[in-house]
Amino acid sequence: MIQMISSVPLIALFVACAFAAEAPAAPPATEPRTIPMKSIQDFQVLPTNDPATNKTNLQKAIDWASERGAALYVEPSPDPYPIASGIILKTNVSLIGAQGPVGRGTRHPTKPQPVGSVFAIADDKEPFITTEAATRLQGIQFWYPKQTLSDPKKIIEYPPTIQASKIHSAQGVTLRDLTFYGEFIAMDFNCPPGQICEQILIEDCYGYPLSGQFVRIDYCYDIPRILHCHINPANQRLFAGGFSKAVIDSVIARKTFAYAIDHTDNAQVIDVFTFGTFGGIHLGSETYGQLTNFNFDCVTIGIHKLGGSNVNRNWQIAQGSIIANTSPDQKQEDIHPILIEGQGHTAITNVEAFSGNNPVLTNLAHSQDFLCVRGDKKLTISLFGCRMRNYTTDNPLTIENPAAIIQAIGCIDKHEEPFNLIVDPQK
Repeated sequence: MIQMISSVPLIALFVACAFAAEAPAAPPATEPRTIPMKSIQDFQVLPTNDPATNKTNLQKAIDWASERGAALYVEPSPDPYPIASGIILKTNVSLIGAQGPVGRGTRHPTKPQPVGSVFAIADDKEPFITTEAATRLQGIQFWYPKQTLSDPKKIIEYPPTIQASKIHSAQGVTLRDLTFYGEFIAMDFNCPPGQICEQILIEDCYGYPLSGQFVRIDYCYDIPRILHCHINPANQRLFAGGFSKAVIDSVIARKTFAYAIDHTDNAQVIDVFTFGTFGGIHLGSETYGQLTNFNFDCVTIGIHKLGGSNVNRNWQIAQGSIIANTSPDQKQEDIHPILIEGQGHTAITNVEAFSGNNPVLTNLAHSQDFLCVRGDKKLTISLFGCRMRNYTTDNPLTIENPAAIIQAIGCIDKHEEPFNLIVDPQK
């Protein structure tokens, strides 16, 4: 005898079991909060400590992390961590905070100060933090609360906030999502020839260096990358306001470049911005690489490209905008969106230069030209699709090098007329 059993209860039972299996178990009410890395507060780095104590305790935490290849969490706090300079970020250590780059600052609800993962640097004795190999700094704000906003005579010339080790080669260093307030030099990877750095990645970092130098790299092979960086004097707007016109003028008067590299292989510079520095980027005589998607605003010289040889001293420059309108000496003839000298080839594609007045700094509202070429050795330049405006000379190119070979195709001059030119002294 075969007994028929209804399938409806069995199906209901199966569905109920399936939902029961999928439903997550409720966590115990007493389950402790977990952080996927050790907090610096576990090592008694605290907002209530004095700067010397926090320096000592943070160094102990780094020493512990170096042996393990561990990351340390700069736990967010309503008050910054006061700290003395001279930290050594030893090999294998990551120091990670909670913020992305905060281009106008964070702000405490009732006090004029930043909040979150913030180090308040208390002195000017040493670089704040020196990086060794296989290290990472990410998501941190560096604040110099004693730095002036208004009086150029009171600018504190702090050592670099971050510096490559001069003792142990800094290879494989990642600097990402960092914000600097009141720094003098932000990131210093100028290394000596006998202690080179390699594979330096600088990405999504914001600030306004009062020396005019945000990133400087020398003797870095295999290869430096500067990506998505932003320099602006209003970067403390939410909690402190911006720098005064006098301070911005003093930054320009230092005649330095926001980004500077030399002795590098195939440098990559992508999506970089500066405002109110003397120079945008300095491409040293022993470099080659690519510069793309950039904006150098209110500068004296946008790009200064050199070359120490006609072999491998070539740059491809594309998709950018330059507003060159200021001179610390108030000389129109000093203002050049692009300045090229030395040897090698420079390929310039889809680069625009225009100018005008900006009330936040002293300026002349025009550039001298679009491109100035100097020297006496053979170099080559190609320009394609460039838009040239607001220069005072009749010709957008000032050619002071009798050996230069230049070809411009599909460009537009200040009269909104086609500009095509071939310069070849050999013909």
